[in-house]
Amino acid sequence: MAGAAGRLTKLAEEVLGAPLPVRIRAWDASESGPPGAPVLVFRNRRALRRLLFKPGELGLARAWVAGDLDVDGDLYEALDLLAGTIWERGEAAGKPARTAALRALARPEIRAAGKELLSLAGLPLPPAPPAEEARPRRGALHSLLRDRQAISHHYDVGNAFYELVLGPSMVYSCAYWKPAGQAAGGAPTLEEAQRDKLDLICRKLGLSEGRRLLDVGCGWGSMVLHAAREYGVRAVGITLSEEQATYARKRVAEAGLTDRIEIRVQDYREVGDGPFDAISSIGMAEHVGRARYAEYAGLLYGLLRPGGRLLNHQIARRPLVDEEAYHVDEFIDRYVFPDGELAPVGRTVAQLEEAGFEVRDVEAIREHYALTLRQWVANLEQHWTEAVRLTSPGRARVWRLYMAASALSFERNRIGVNQVLAVRTPDSGTSGLPLRARDWRG
Repeated sequence: MAGAAGRLTKLAEEVLGAPLPVRIRAWDASESGPPGAPVLVFRNRRALRRLLFKPGELGLARAWVAGDLDVDGDLYEALDLLAGTIWERGEAAGKPARTAALRALARPEIRAAGKELLSLAGLPLPPAPPAEEARPRRGALHSLLRDRQAISHHYDVGNAFYELVLGPSMVYSCAYWKPAGQAAGGAPTLEEAQRDKLDLICRKLGLSEGRRLLDVGCGWGSMVLHAAREYGVRAVGITLSEEQATYARKRVAEAGLTDRIEIRVQDYREVGDGPFDAISSIGMAEHVGRARYAEYAGLLYGLLRPGGRLLNHQIARRPLVDEEAYHVDEFIDRYVFPDGELAPVGRTVAQLEEAGFEVRDVEAIREHYALTLRQWVANLEQHWTEAVRLTSPGRARVWRLYMAASALSFERNRIGVNQVLAVRTPDSGTSGLPLRARDWRG
């Protein structure tokens, strides 16, 4: 194993206690690892410095975002191999993978290899984090101020960038894919699958002419536009993103629906003009946080009229033996969704019920999100040069890594996504739902 790549491979395999499943190419053009495997490229010594000063996921993420670390070959294959060797390996044992790494580094032979790499890395100072990393946040966790900062970090990246990634639908949540034989013209497009998702939600909510809808976390306005145009509702859409609100208002005006749709920059905790006949919350509850979830559920319950329905569309994680051991993914927290938290679907259902809701249906659509994310990655890669121009090379790399890794997480059942239909059932016990399962027209 000559060159820097050989030394890197040796240390990694000693720490992991298993062969490295990918090849390594170092800054000196040396390579090491299994032939034909995807290549993890260390473009410079700075990549190694990032890993040495911040071992684990955050160091890898910083090196990737900065462009110091890259993959030559299939990104999905590389992430899949690394996930099975490093992250999932540690999670399966109930401990972070870094614990095993620290134990290995205590052995004399590994310390010697580490010292050799330290000399290669050109220390002493750690590189500054990439500019795309979220700055320290002000205010208490999930306070109004801090939530606005977190949402701005993720969504105020530029509407034109999101147009490239999401396509014409401008829907930033899991699409609903029909089998190819059921779609007009063969396999459905992303646009058709997003339209079908919005329509499914409208039907689950029992929307009809004149009913009043609140869309919590309305994004760029796609749900309220579909509901008003196709079902004749009067809709209020709320978001904490100024850029999203501006874009959504423009779409509403262009559709001639300003008399039916109002877009507000407003937190769900600030809505005071209920009651509503229906509430949709699509991909928003992940931002609420477990400390605030009971409050979230209670407030939405209070905003509905008796008999009103809530459709809560939310990503879920697998439950842990020790729920107190749950920690937010460092890459996601620093670069994608600051302060975002996932919960098992069972906890979500329980908290909705504790708030007073009657939960009537839970539909798991995990595989649909994997398909959606792969479409978004394809869109980003197809428009890479323009995406970099609109944001930055680092920001485009954040989204490519986040979406590709998330697609694999859904495919491997590490995370899921569920649509929970809940009703504020009146004292009479009449829910207003049809007897027939999943016939949402009642």
